[in-house]
Amino acid sequence: MNVDIFPKKMFVTGTDTGIGKTVVSAVLMVGLKACYWKPVQSGLTEETDTQWIKRITGLPESHFMDEAYKLQSPLSPHASAAIDGIRIEMKALSLPSVFLGCNALIVEGAGGVMVPLNESHFMLDLMKQMGFPVLLVARSGLGTINHTLLSLEQLRRNRVEVAGVVLNGPKSPENREAIAHYGNTRILAELEPLPEINCRTLEEAFSRWAGVLC
Repeated sequence: MNVDIFPKKMFVTGTDTGIGKTVVSAVLMVGLKACYWKPVQSGLTEETDTQWIKRITGLPESHFMDEAYKLQSPLSPHASAAIDGIRIEMKALSLPSVFLGCNALIVEGAGGVMVPLNESHFMLDLMKQMGFPVLLVARSGLGTINHTLLSLEQLRRNRVEVAGVVLNGPKSPENREAIAHYGNTRILAELEPLPEINCRTLEEAFSRWAGVLC
């Protein structure tokens, strides 16, 4: 299997919240045996995304680093931080030095490209600060074309490298073709609903992705 089809370091973002970024990140984690960092976690009512990926993948503790910000309310980071009485500082979102030696690294954002971090910075600014190719996760169904093309346009306008798009949900050949054509981008993978999410099903999903791209 050729895993070189994926960048060694990626920033995973989405066209919306709840779009499937964390599941896609988990597939990549299992397939690439990568390290994972979610700089900002917004919402602490259940497991954090880091805790969930750690449990589902079974990867060692050394593959993970705690979030720079853990915010209580499941809101946009800027709003959740305000409720907690803090301000998200960009300098606190620098990549931890412990990750510099990782063979592969997945950084997962919160929400989409233009989600505010504070009164003057957006998630887009964090992507630019990281400097990694961006993997855009989008839903496969109705409405995805507009949201995906707008996100791609904003990334390119700001000279952020786009690794490609992952479509999450039941396959839609029409939407896939439209996004690839009008967005002038690669559809790196399609993630259909999994019967259950565990290490085995994640490995199988990654094998399908790599097999199709190879």
